[in-house]
Amino acid sequence: MRVLDLTDDLAFNGARLLVGLGADVVRVERPGSPALSRAEALHWHAGKRVVSAPVSPAALDRLAGQADVVMESGPFGELRGVRTDSGTVTSRWPRAVHVVVTPFGTTGPRRDWRAGDLVAAAAGGMAWLGGKSGGPPKPPPREQATQLAGAHAAIGALLGLIARDRIGQGQLIDVSAQEAVAATLETGAIAWIHAGRYPSRTGGVYEHVAHRVFRAADGHVAGGYSGSDRMWTDLLAWMAECGEAEDLTEDKWSDPVFRWRGREHVDEVVARFVVRRSAASLAEEGRARALPWAEVSTATSLPGNPQLAERGFFARVLGAGLPEEGVTDVGFPFARLPEDGVTGVARLPEDGAPGVAAPRRPVRLTEPLPAAAEAPWRSERPRGRRDGARGPGARPLEGIRVLDLTWVLAGPYATKTLAEHGADIIKIESRHRRDPTRFAPSMRLRPDAGIDDGGYFVNFNRGKRSVALNLRTEPGLEVLRRLAAECDVVVENFSPGVLARWGLSYDRLAELRPGVILVSMAGVGQSGPWRNAVTFADTLAAMSGLTSETADPGQAPEGLTFGLGDMVAANAAVLAVLDLVAAGRGGHVDLSQLEAMAASMGPAVLEAELGERPLATRPNRHPRMVPHGVYPVRGDDRWIALAVRGDEEWRRLAEHAGLPGPASAGLEERRRHEDEIDAALAAWCSERDGEALAAELQGLGIAAAVVATGRDLVEADEHLAARGFYPVLEHPLIGPVRHEGIVVRMSGTPGALTAPAPLLGEHTDRVLKDLLDLDDEELARLRDAGALE
Repeated sequence: MRVLDLTDDLAFNGARLLVGLGADVVRVERPGSPALSRAEALHWHAGKRVVSAPVSPAALDRLAGQADVVMESGPFGELRGVRTDSGTVTSRWPRAVHVVVTPFGTTGPRRDWRAGDLVAAAAGGMAWLGGKSGGPPKPPPREQATQLAGAHAAIGALLGLIARDRIGQGQLIDVSAQEAVAATLETGAIAWIHAGRYPSRTGGVYEHVAHRVFRAADGHVAGGYSGSDRMWTDLLAWMAECGEAEDLTEDKWSDPVFRWRGREHVDEVVARFVVRRSAASLAEEGRARALPWAEVSTATSLPGNPQLAERGFFARVLGAGLPEEGVTDVGFPFARLPEDGVTGVARLPEDGAPGVAAPRRPVRLTEPLPAAAEAPWRSERPRGRRDGARGPGARPLEGIRVLDLTWVLAGPYATKTLAEHGADIIKIESRHRRDPTRFAPSMRLRPDAGIDDGGYFVNFNRGKRSVALNLRTEPGLEVLRRLAAECDVVVENFSPGVLARWGLSYDRLAELRPGVILVSMAGVGQSGPWRNAVTFADTLAAMSGLTSETADPGQAPEGLTFGLGDMVAANAAVLAVLDLVAAGRGGHVDLSQLEAMAASMGPAVLEAELGERPLATRPNRHPRMVPHGVYPVRGDDRWIALAVRGDEEWRRLAEHAGLPGPASAGLEERRRHEDEIDAALAAWCSERDGEALAAELQGLGIAAAVVATGRDLVEADEHLAARGFYPVLEHPLIGPVRHEGIVVRMSGTPGALTAPAPLLGEHTDRVLKDLLDLDDEELARLRDAGALE
């Protein structure tokens, strides 16, 4: 795969992910691009060849003509590869799969608006969820908004290649950074849709699950007691064994509704238990008891993580002036499969016992090297494999059937994305293995919701068919095996070894369905010393090092109050499936959600190894942009984010707002007076209406946006409304209900939301009749055996 990289920081991650998939990536530098630190340049661009600016339009056209994928990002008005004709945006290079990432998309009233990570996080609703009540909002660290945009760009590139092989032509693919963020809020917007409220800043305490960061004797841990009933009963047993359960052993606390209402008291008791123990011992005992607890790690300590090290996760980057053996960087969300189609991390025997560890070889990347514009490619351009099975307009994954054995968020988020682009998702569910998003009252969002109309489940499971199977019965397992033989892809997030115990190891699946793709989404992977660890999104963030960077200077880490780790892992799972589909082969993808989250730490590990100062040492600030922050505007708890790139933008802002100091002040002078500038900006902004001010600043060419709440996104954002980002589906119990929309917008083979989330077991009979040719008598026998519950 030849990729022409025309990205700025809005989509650096997209091109990097394609490097991780083995793509031959040639980067064309933009004239006047800001200089990156050594750690940034090595992290984002290692493994690429770089053609330095300036590059003539003719040379650029020649490079694009030689590429399979062109990935471009930046403000809409500065893109080099798009044309507008009568309001329609088209690609200058129609034969290529042309992925365009802009702050707000290529259509809509705000398509010319600017944004980097902070402003995109604000406009997309993510910044609103971070920070302390009463203080300014702040987005997650390490530029998660633009990393999400890049991940969707990589997904779009592979979808485009799959579509090209089917329809014989390229297309323009539109990714809005705002929408990439807005689709990754967990309950941030859907709580408004379903309950007329939205979560706010809590300093790290989850609103809908009982998880948070706790202070330990020598550091911090992340953990809690939501999920299955066992998460509570086993934690309580642990505390009781130590004589520290206090009154929580009283019968009233066994009622999950009562316990949820008394969460503040429960947390106080748990906090007293935790603070008496070291962080490492709590994490170790938690893993031994299969409970979701983890030590809060740092970027400096991350390379010493035994799970990541044994699995060969880290990359080695080689380059001039570096040690001969290179320097350590975070790796990629998953290892690209060798030609035998099996990830080399560990082979598990049929009984599911631990196999002999066979770590993948660490990725070795070379610092970005110069290349001539005339002949930059290292690879022969592969010939496309057009199968002619679809015409224009068909979704790229139509004809692919997916067996969905996932629950909660990470797996369902991945399979709903596959559904959007045409895959037929057969979701296996049961009353005997209760998905908390169906059955836990706190996750239904509306107090009157039941198991079939809870808002959380409805949003993340649209477009799927539900088959009820009791996998505690042998007839139920036999039906599952027969269904697996009819599916092209299997996605599961069980603990390691479960699938093998059911007779569905990868080897067995490949016998049942040659060429099958199996994606295993265990919390930390199928192998390694922590392979049996139970993880939630908060524990993944803690282990990855991300949680540690949510701390304000001199204060405790706050953590994240939404499942970012789940959705980052989900995007990686989608990418893994598409990579194999595009290559036309099967394989077993051992996807560690921890590795996916650690891969989103950006250049943090390299900074530590190279002795560079971290990119941001205070919330909402940036090393190359001053001012860069979140400021109050008129109204109760209303805020605006803005970011000034360069001296000219500062001059325009300073003159417009009457800010202190000379309008000609350079970056270093502004940094010396940053506190003073921030105070003056806060006073000026506080008297202004946020929406009007954002439009005013954008008119001056300065990136700005209101820090959006869930209500803002769904009800008040004219741009998202114009782009139809919250489409309505008719649910049989709720009626018409909005859903979060599709991020990857394909001009030639567009995705679609085709059906609401299923009722539990709604499609059992129809699927078993159509795929397995079962008749009514056979279905009745299975029902009598308790297999279809």
